[in-house]
Amino acid sequence: MLETSRPTWQLPPGVTRGLWDYAHTEHIAADYDVYFSEHKLFELDEAIIRRHFVTPGLVADLGCGTARALVPLVRRGFRGLAIDLSEPMLRIVREKVEREGLEITCVQANLVELDGLADSSVDYGLSLFSTLGMIRGRENRQRALRHARRILRPGGKFVIHVHNYWFNLYDPGGPWWLTRNLLRATFRRDVEYGDKFFFYRGVNNMFLHVFTYREMRHELRRAGFRIIDQVFLDPGRWHALRCPWFLGNLRANGWIFVCE
Repeated sequence: MLETSRPTWQLPPGVTRGLWDYAHTEHIAADYDVYFSEHKLFELDEAIIRRHFVTPGLVADLGCGTARALVPLVRRGFRGLAIDLSEPMLRIVREKVEREGLEITCVQANLVELDGLADSSVDYGLSLFSTLGMIRGRENRQRALRHARRILRPGGKFVIHVHNYWFNLYDPGGPWWLTRNLLRATFRRDVEYGDKFFFYRGVNNMFLHVFTYREMRHELRRAGFRIIDQVFLDPGRWHALRCPWFLGNLRANGWIFVCE
C-alpha cells in the first residue's frame, strides 16, 4: 500500500490526513530549502540557538524537515539526531549528510510516539517552525512535549516556536475565522480553540494549532520544563517584537521559548 493511500483510521496519533499527505508529498521536500530560502525567522531562531547552545553535544531536532537548523550546529561540532514523520524530508537530510560528511542520524517517527528514544539521551532539543502545532489534540501535543522533556539530559536546553492564536485578528479573514473557531470549539468535542484547517502548497486540509501565550506556557510547565527565555516575534517574524510589554500577547506573531 502506498503511504499516501493509508486509510484515515490507520493514521498515527495526532496526525491528520492533511499532515500525513504533507509529509509524504515529494515536491514539498524537494523544494523546501528553496521555498523558504528568504524566510527571516530562520535567521532569528538560529541566532537564539547559537546564544543558548554553547557547548557541543547531541541535538535532537523534533520535526527537522530538511535539517535547516540542525546542519549549522553540526558544522560547529555538535552531533545531530534528525527526527521527522516525512521520509522525503529525511532523504534530503541524508543527501546533505553524505555530501558534507555530517554527523547526523536520521529517525523517521511520529513525535507523539518517541518511546524508542532513551531517557536523558540528548543534550539539546529543537522544535521549530510551529512543528508542535501540526499535532492535533491537546493530549497528543502534551505527549510530544513530555517525550522531549524525557529524552533531555538534566540541565539540557530545549528551543520551541509556536504561532499566536490572537494574531489572526490582523490577517485577512482572520476575525471571521476566530469567531467561527470559538463557536465550533464551544459546541463540538472534536475541535479545540486554535485548530485551523487550510489549503497549503497543494495539500488539502493541512492542520495547524495556534496557541495563546498562557496556553503555551502552561503546556511547557505541565510537561516539566522551566522557561528560561522567551522571544515575542514581530508581525513579519524578522526580529523580536518591540515593546512586548504593551499588549504583546495580542501583537506578537508567535513566540520562541527556551526551556530547560
